[in-house]
Amino acid sequence: MLSRAFMRLVDLLPVPSQRVQRLIALAVVITQAGIAVTGAVVRVTASGLGCPTWPKCFPGSFTPVPHAATGYHQAIEFSNRLLTFVVTVAAAAVVLAVLRARRRREVVAYAWLMPGGTVLQAVLGGITVRAGLLWWTVSIHMLASMLMVWLAGVLWVKVAEPDDGVVVTQAPAPLRALTVLSGIALAATLVAGTLVTGAGPHAGDKSVDKTVPRLQVEIPTLVHAHAELLVAYLCLLIGLGFGLATVGVTRTVRTHYIVVLALVCAQALIGVVQYFTDVPGGLVVLHVAGAGACTAATAALWATLRTREHVPAPVTEVATTR
Repeated sequence: MLSRAFMRLVDLLPVPSQRVQRLIALAVVITQAGIAVTGAVVRVTASGLGCPTWPKCFPGSFTPVPHAATGYHQAIEFSNRLLTFVVTVAAAAVVLAVLRARRRREVVAYAWLMPGGTVLQAVLGGITVRAGLLWWTVSIHMLASMLMVWLAGVLWVKVAEPDDGVVVTQAPAPLRALTVLSGIALAATLVAGTLVTGAGPHAGDKSVDKTVPRLQVEIPTLVHAHAELLVAYLCLLIGLGFGLATVGVTRTVRTHYIVVLALVCAQALIGVVQYFTDVPGGLVVLHVAGAGACTAATAALWATLRTREHVPAPVTEVATTR
């Protein structure tokens, strides 16, 4: 009954074109990755406990209150919380767009994951605050963000496909499997990166030594593990590139691949500079942005290797009689 009423309300909206749907899906990618970046800003400015409670900012107040002990930190943390509403609006917009356009079930399913995942992320953020920014809660929060970015990247590709097209594989199964393997290597690299963060200097609170326990592992050990996993990821991508060049692929696939490779190389360079400059906060934020970009681009590449396309009907010759 509620679903029928909801769909009647959806039918009152104008039907969005496929281009508009894809722009909304792109906004979802940007906002899902963007809130991870602003979360990094919170962490490097030691503003993670600027709002010490959740869902309220302070006991008895959902908004910041004058408090000398927190200063500007509460403004930074509260601003990050407010961005959740922007993410939610984008997620809701993509759901309404694909429902109004009567898209296929696959697209609708990916669209519904956006608001659902956003709610889950908000809860994880609350757990992180209530746990006092324990390093492993921050790690889970970051990894969940990257998962949402991956799903949003796939949605962006799926929205552009025709619903009445046929499934077309752009590369043989071994190369698609290699793409999956590169995605797994990316996931492992991200996990290792969060461990580096857990042991690093940016705990998210200004009183690190007193309130935020850190991961008790030597940072060089974690950095080397993170770097070696990134090298493995890059090597898999290079192998994938040779494979794609051998079989011949569409221009879209080539473009996605080049973007992924360029982003991963840039991300590696940022990581090296970070290590030799004692992890400045600005580069940390840039590195998180790079992680989101690499994740979205890899997801799009994976999705592009198996797409739906319009296939022209075969031309039949008409016999003529003389």
